[in-house]
Amino acid sequence: MTHPPKSSAAPPGSGVPTMPAVPPQQGQPPAPPPPPGPAAPPAPAATRRTAFAEGVDRLREAATTEPGRLRIIGALVALLVVAFGAVTAWQMTDRATAAGDVLTRSQPLSSDAADIYRSLADANTAAASGYLAGPQEKPAIRKRYEDDVRTAAQKLVTAASNSKAGSGSAQTIEDLNTLLPRYEGLIETARANNRQGYPVGSAYLRAANEQMQQQMLPKAEDLYQKENQRLQSDYADAKSLPWPAIGLGLVALGGLAWVQRRTYLRTNRVLNHGLVTASAASAVVLLWLVVGHTVARAGLNDSYDHGVRSLNVLHDARIASLTARSDENLSLIRRGADTKDVNGRTVDAYAFGYDDQIGRLATSLTKAGGLADDSAGKKPVQDANSFMKAWKDRHGVAQGLNDKGEYQQARDKVIGVGKDPTSVCFDNVDKALQTALLHEQQEFKQAAGDGRDALTGLPYGAAVLAVLGAAGAVLGIGRRLSEYR
Repeated sequence: MTHPPKSSAAPPGSGVPTMPAVPPQQGQPPAPPPPPGPAAPPAPAATRRTAFAEGVDRLREAATTEPGRLRIIGALVALLVVAFGAVTAWQMTDRATAAGDVLTRSQPLSSDAADIYRSLADANTAAASGYLAGPQEKPAIRKRYEDDVRTAAQKLVTAASNSKAGSGSAQTIEDLNTLLPRYEGLIETARANNRQGYPVGSAYLRAANEQMQQQMLPKAEDLYQKENQRLQSDYADAKSLPWPAIGLGLVALGGLAWVQRRTYLRTNRVLNHGLVTASAASAVVLLWLVVGHTVARAGLNDSYDHGVRSLNVLHDARIASLTARSDENLSLIRRGADTKDVNGRTVDAYAFGYDDQIGRLATSLTKAGGLADDSAGKKPVQDANSFMKAWKDRHGVAQGLNDKGEYQQARDKVIGVGKDPTSVCFDNVDKALQTALLHEQQEFKQAAGDGRDALTGLPYGAAVLAVLGAAGAVLGIGRRLSEYR
């Protein structure tokens, strides 16, 4: 007899199917989240490589193949040629500008500063000559004084327009512009008193001369020295050797030669037209650079040796001549009132000054004769030397008359009344020096112009040829790359 089971539970291992989970129905609350457990560790972030590192890797990969190496070589050679042309153009532009400044700016300004000094010294000499002559003053002497003052004022305006605001030159020019009207006032007062016969006129003339000698001429000389320093600086800039450009040119040619040899060893082809073009363009630039700058340096050196140096010595000679003439006049005007101690003995200050300046004049003329490089430059210097010797002889006669108390005869000997006056000798010396100055100025302009012209076109030519050379290098390498396609 069979009995039914007492329980409805499924026996173990009875294979009763599991009921599927019922999805949440709309409107029912979502099931609560499971309780939080330990957080899983974050995944390590991938290291991001820089663009530079990726570029280095690509370059390294490219360098392992011949086409990649050729591309790198072509880029480097083209860059080298372009750098050579750019540096050459930059350096030659600077030197051409400096050479132009020597010719058209700094040297003319130096000459203007020398003219300011000369005009002031000559005005002082003419004023003393006119005072000494008194009522016998010649209109030409008065006109010379007025012309000198006008020239000095005009040159000061030119110098002011070319000086930097706040510079030492600008301050010197301002001081001279302030002192010049005061000097003119003293001279006019001395002249008016002298014409009325008042002895006080000589005191005003002495005050004017002291202002000129102790304030104005030293400032004018300082201005002249500053302009000469600017001239020297421009010379140094124009003549300095362009070593960076020359060095880059040699490196560029060496690199191109190496690339062509490498191409020959790998292909047995003697010439690569693009690389030959790049080499030829670089060689032309380098040769042009060396030859052009050498010619420019030679011209600038010649302009300095036979132009600037001669001009400086001739300016010194002319200033010494003017100062000697002024002292000669003042020696008679002051009549021994101004003395100085020389080696323990008292001498007339202006008589001693004349002897000192004549000695300087003789020294300067000797130097100028040695610097003159042709007969046209030597002749006026020789003439000035002859006139100076005659001047010394005639001055000795006038000084002897003055020492004997024959003042009127001594004065006539100096101002140009009577036979063999010293004034004629002084005028002849001044004219001869002026002729020599004009000649040396032309010599300077010719030589400096030749030096500047030697650099004409070099900056632009270097830039154009460098671009042509770089293009040739790229095309030459490109031709080799086409063989791998």
